[in-house]
Amino acid sequence: MVKVRKSHERGHFDHGWLDTYHTFSFGLYHDPSFLGYGPLRVINEDRVKPDGGFPMHGHRDMEIITWVLEGELEHKDSTGGGSIIRPGEAQRMTAGTGIMHSEFNPSGEHNVHLLQIWIEPRQRGYKPGYDQKSFSDEQRSGRLCLLASPDESDGALTIQQDARVYDTVLAAGESVELALVPGRRAWVQMARGRADLNGQELNQGDGAAVSDETLLKLKGLDACEVLIFDLP
Repeated sequence: MVKVRKSHERGHFDHGWLDTYHTFSFGLYHDPSFLGYGPLRVINEDRVKPDGGFPMHGHRDMEIITWVLEGELEHKDSTGGGSIIRPGEAQRMTAGTGIMHSEFNPSGEHNVHLLQIWIEPRQRGYKPGYDQKSFSDEQRSGRLCLLASPDESDGALTIQQDARVYDTVLAAGESVELALVPGRRAWVQMARGRADLNGQELNQGDGAAVSDETLLKLKGLDACEVLIFDLP
């Protein structure tokens, strides 16, 4: 079964410096039908204006993945981690017992467009940590690229949960497939463009909850980018 969540159904706030859409309940946005999907707790699509950003703030017991679509994002945290995140680079932050971090758009001219993803860990109390890895256009174009997994397979970021996060960039007419182990489910998030998922059309910002399926078939209807979450 594929249940589509349309882009316009998400929570939306325009704070001036930040234009943000919430796929699941987050902050001031609460929808009891969309509190998360399995351990996937947050997918926020953020556009941060030049010189804007999130000042230092804290998190606990969450695996936080940042994926930049356009522009640059400057990250600093209390573990000593700090970097500029650019398109094609994924950052993982294990909040664990507690971490402080800030994220800013270092550009004085251009917006930064990003997805921030929260996944609940399999248990509480992990040591806080930070990592960042690059994934080439070749790795992502016309194929599934593993960004995060529980076992660092294929050079992916390691997260403390039995979940796998994939990214793919498809041209119109290109397709990829992902087999799902019986009993697992998936969430598909359209980062940009338009695609067909198991016979249903998805547009930019749309998401889809997938259950009781053994195979995901994804075909680009236009040039598009899609994230897939393979979840317990």
